[in-house]
Amino acid sequence: MRRAPSAAVAAVVALSGGLLATRHVLHVQAGLARRRIGKDLGEEAHRADRTYKKKYGGRIELLVLGDSIAAGLGAETARQTLGAQLARRLAKRAHRAVRLYTGAVVGAETSMLRPQLAGLPPGYRPHVAAIVVGGNDVTHRVRVADSVRHLAEAVSALRDRGCEVVVGTCPDLSALTPVPQPLRALGGISSRRLAEAQRAVVSDLGARAVSLADIVGPFFLAQPDEMFAVDRFHPSGAGYRRTAKALLPSVLEAVGPPGAQPKRPLT
Repeated sequence: MRRAPSAAVAAVVALSGGLLATRHVLHVQAGLARRRIGKDLGEEAHRADRTYKKKYGGRIELLVLGDSIAAGLGAETARQTLGAQLARRLAKRAHRAVRLYTGAVVGAETSMLRPQLAGLPPGYRPHVAAIVVGGNDVTHRVRVADSVRHLAEAVSALRDRGCEVVVGTCPDLSALTPVPQPLRALGGISSRRLAEAQRAVVSDLGARAVSLADIVGPFFLAQPDEMFAVDRFHPSGAGYRRTAKALLPSVLEAVGPPGAQPKRPLT
């Protein structure tokens, strides 16, 4: 005579079935989110690299690395990209010329910071680098430990060159309304977990971390029509303005007081 399964075995079987069902739901929702977001913005951001406020002199070399947010995808014009808005505000507040170089790539994960650094022009020596990365690591399910290891390598490489570094930690993905629940909530939890890990490793390396989820996130949650571009995934020009304002104090602190000459990076 066959024995009936124990309550413990039955519970394990039920739990396994529940987990499989949940994974299936999340997989379906991820596909739905990708279809909703689409490729309305293309895969190329406006190029905004130039020198801002040349008349001030004492030029600061500003480098921007990272993903589509760092690249400025979703901005209506080059002037509205993150790099341009940050460079313009930095020039005005520091009263120095700022030359912007954008190495960020749309769709980049943190592991792609290394090739972004390798692709910089020969002899290029930035005074300060602003990095925004992590969202694609969350959506592509990259392990947090791997993600922060790649970030640490990039920050260390820049610091070894004498470059100051400011990292905007992973944005709060729970603000992405095209992503259905419960996937959106899980994305929010994962993005905050990654952001905290980023903050810890960046601080340990002597760089500066800015919590975009805490400083900018509330605006995206409260004003999605204004803060997001047409795809409801990337920031609009207004969203980039908020992000640039959030990064600016740390970037100003990195380059020093107004009127002072920026440190010359090491060769």
